Amino acid sequence: MTIYQSGQLNTNSLNVPDLYVQILRPQTLALNGVPSGRIGLVGTAAWGPVGTPVIIGAMGDCLSAFGPKQALASDIGTAVNIALLQGAADFRCVRVTDGTDTAATATLDGVTLTAIHTGSAGNAIVATVTQDGIITTNYTLTITHAVLGSRTYRGTTWAVLAAAIAADSTALVHVTLPATAPLLSAGTVTLAGGSDGVAPGTMAFIGTDGVTRTGMYALRGQSCALGLLQGVSDSTSWTMQAAFGMSEGMYMIACGPAGDTIANAAAMKAAAGVDSYAIKLMFGDWLWWDDDTNGDMLVSPQAFVAGILGGLSPEQSSLNRELSGVIGSQKAGLVSSGQAATYSTAELSALFGAGIDVICNPVPGGSYWAVRGGINTSSDGDTDDDSYTRLTNYIAETINSGMGTFVGAVISTTLFGDIRAVLLGTLSNMVGSGILGATTDYAVVCDTSNNPQAATALGYVRADVQVRYQGINRFFVVNLQGGASVTVSTGTPAT
Repeated sequence: MTIYQSGQLNTNSLNVPDLYVQILRPQTLALNGVPSGRIGLVGTAAWGPVGTPVIIGAMGDCLSAFGPKQALASDIGTAVNIALLQGAADFRCVRVTDGTDTAATATLDGVTLTAIHTGSAGNAIVATVTQDGIITTNYTLTITHAVLGSRTYRGTTWAVLAAAIAADSTALVHVTLPATAPLLSAGTVTLAGGSDGVAPGTMAFIGTDGVTRTGMYALRGQSCALGLLQGVSDSTSWTMQAAFGMSEGMYMIACGPAGDTIANAAAMKAAAGVDSYAIKLMFGDWLWWDDDTNGDMLVSPQAFVAGILGGLSPEQSSLNRELSGVIGSQKAGLVSSGQAATYSTAELSALFGAGIDVICNPVPGGSYWAVRGGINTSSDGDTDDDSYTRLTNYIAETINSGMGTFVGAVISTTLFGDIRAVLLGTLSNMVGSGILGATTDYAVVCDTSNNPQAATALGYVRADVQVRYQGINRFFVVNLQGGASVTVSTGTPAT
């Protein structure tokens, strides 16, 4: 008896009587859906690696990775905090700087300690050497920071301590020994000289797309469904963001400058030439946020929008979804001030007609803060809704993530059937989870009718997939007929 893997045995050329066992791969019935709520966030911070995506799932993760929140419109920590409050729970965060940022340093007994990352947070790192007992030669080096945490290392010499720190992937500092390392002795020092540099320009947030990717381009391949350049309101970046979102299957959330006017916003969008379902543009009516570290802050609407979408299934729209943590806006003022300026129908019509969305209060559902339009920048009525962008990206990325296994297979009716089975199973699962409405809302064709011999002979296989999305209730009309003369008829409602 011999055991073979599937494809290793030519069953048409056997000439020795025996038992032949072939191990077949388990049949794939459907593809697992890709993440639909992961947010790619580019911003500034007082600590952390520059140009590297960092996985964040909670506020504690963010503080450990990027240090304390800063009172800046571009701050990563503030954006993560806002988005978490809306229901998001999965982030890939990229820190950017202007290149003039520096790392904090200090010298202890001639040994140089340098913060592992640049930024002002490094100035609060304290290094303390203590002797373990009175007559022992063992010493403990403790590196502490109020937000970043503490690390402890033990050894008999500076060389031993330096090696332990170098082997620690979570170390807060690295050690540079002089030519002749001094003997260990008790002491303490606080690092200083760390700086964040000045506010990065727009192109630092966009980054580079070469061998080493930075900024927005560092999010390539991170499977993010949503993306934002926190606090960036430069209209020259919108088309670049849209192109990136289109190529990555990522819904980019952009915004206009704080305190903008509707006329200027429409003119800027027209001048930028952005008309794409891959990007959502929020009006520059920035929001007031009560931060637990920095107090009342005026922040971009981006993190609120990304957060609410990040907590929703991909067929859902941001329209009319209640937002948390908003205490006012530039137009309405702070809620505590008693001001209550609202948008007129004419103003909203001008914004939506230009493909620009806004967060305001009240909304159709009542007196709360929410996204008012649920639209992207596309001028095509079939593709201008949040749900179109997110669901199209979700289905396309799900198919892209698993159908590549069929490349290299022999073209046959069996292959056509397997492709159909996987696609139909995947779409059927979406019906079961409510992403699609019914099993009659999709169709898959992959057979000889759309794969003629002339094409398959050249190695081409084609699967045609049609999917009907569930619509979003945008214009709810209730016809009321009242009066003493009205004749009322009742019956079973149509389904």
